[in-house]
Amino acid sequence: MNEKINTFLNSGLLEKYLLGKTTPAETEQVETYISKYPEVQNTYNSLQHNLEIVAKSNAVEAPKHILNSILEELDDKPVVKLKTAYKYKKWYKFSVAASIAALIFAGTSYMFYTQNQKLAEENQVVVDEIFDLRSDIAKNNKMLDNVMRQLLKLNNPETEKYIIKGNERAKDLKTVAYINPKEKTSMIDVVSLPQLPEEQCYQIWAELQGKMVSLGILSETDRQLKSLPYTEDALALKITIEPKGGNTTASVENSVAQISLH
Repeated sequence: MNEKINTFLNSGLLEKYLLGKTTPAETEQVETYISKYPEVQNTYNSLQHNLEIVAKSNAVEAPKHILNSILEELDDKPVVKLKTAYKYKKWYKFSVAASIAALIFAGTSYMFYTQNQKLAEENQVVVDEIFDLRSDIAKNNKMLDNVMRQLLKLNNPETEKYIIKGNERAKDLKTVAYINPKEKTSMIDVVSLPQLPEEQCYQIWAELQGKMVSLGILSETDRQLKSLPYTEDALALKITIEPKGGNTTASVENSVAQISLH
């Protein structure tokens, strides 16, 4: 692989392109490299696969707050037309008309007051909705950054991938471990775990010289990419069936999956 391609692959532009964060100029550059160089095309395909893994672990429900119908609730201000009072020949009739007009004015003023109060409340709803929308955008941006970081970890050349499959006792068990000895990080993608009785659980272990170190419990309902404690000089990874809540020592006789790391 020539230096030009290697520099491009290490620039992080492919990852940005997959997440839709490239500028128009960067997009054109990435698409040119993908179409021109098979090495870049292969890396791009691998990144797409890794992105599916990361996206699955960061899936969230769609935001509940929407603004499409807020303004539909706002009422148009009523147009009030004051009718001209009849002319009365006698002065006392004019006084009566003036009193009626005053009552109408008072009623109209009260109506405007209540409507303004309602409008103020509806405006506050709009403000609250906008605040919630901004919060959702901030959360989504944070999630996108997290996806970017996890994708870069999976695509790191130093990251080693280990597929762990179950034995006869758990044929449908499948997990994928990602270990980077240089950065001392470990992650696991729980693909499938057979159902266990309520009083049992799966527990993953790192095998060292003469002892087993617990790395945590794997849940049957937990389908996500998550971090594991990094264990220096681990010889193997092993998954066993243990009592609910986990065990302090591995039940080797209940081993359902194992893979060597060397």
